[in-house]
Amino acid sequence: MTYVSQTLSALIAAPLLLAAVTSAQPVHADDAAKLSVTVQNVEKPQGKMMIAVFKDEAGYDGSQPVAASAAPVSAETVTAVFSDLEPGEYGIKIYHDVNDDGEMNTNPFGMPTEPFGFSNDAPVRFGPPGWNAAKFTLEGETVQTITLQ
Repeated sequence: MTYVSQTLSALIAAPLLLAAVTSAQPVHADDAAKLSVTVQNVEKPQGKMMIAVFKDEAGYDGSQPVAASAAPVSAETVTAVFSDLEPGEYGIKIYHDVNDDGEMNTNPFGMPTEPFGFSNDAPVRFGPPGWNAAKFTLEGETVQTITLQ
């Protein structure tokens, strides 16, 4: 397994192997923001869409999500809503656990065999995209549409 493929698999799957849902500190209702994540390009309507939301670069790089979802997949698009988030910068990592085994499957070279994606549709080149490519600003009601790769 190459370093790049190990890193890619670990950075996508690791946050979702923690708790299925990790909550941040409560936010006062007047200050809360709402994030809708729509995942498109779902080729197989089965399994679960594993979505992890990160509040800062340290969490994103260290795989410590402030919120996560394991949403059932039954259509070509999947939407998950995260409410009561603190406004600010966030990043998202996603993978489609097609066979519902709780992990991102890889080929013998360590490259993912299950679809994945990142906020801003940040491109994957020689490894997963960094925080600067994936971060976005969450204010009020925000929608992130992510196309699976």
